[in-house]
Amino acid sequence: MDALENLEVWNHSCQLSVQLCKVLSDCKDRGFKDQITRVALSIPSNIAEGNEWDSLKSCVQYLEIAKGSSGERGTQLLIGRKIGFIDSETGKYLELEAKNISNMLYGWIEYYKSSHKPCS
Repeated sequence: MDALENLEVWNHSCQLSVQLCKVLSDCKDRGFKDQITRVALSIPSNIAEGNEWDSLKSCVQYLEIAKGSSGERGTQLLIGRKIGFIDSETGKYLELEAKNISNMLYGWIEYYKSSHKPCS
């Protein structure tokens, strides 16, 4: 776990998951709440799983899954803000954080693909 704690993208995705769970703690729409929190939790989880693989191909695959989930989460944040489940100011902040995480994941994926080094 120590190696993960040094990864900025993993830390940011964990923090965003915690913030999102807190923001939606009173949300009455269980379907929306369950979906967005599930996808938010999958991002740091997939980063962690990818980091455990010795295979570059497997590592990058999990990072790409995390990036895909990050895009899904960003869309759900936008929808949550537009329908009033998340207040506008908080929603815009969370959307920006989600985009930053997606950009970090993209950079990390490209780095590992070009360097041919395993993730761990």
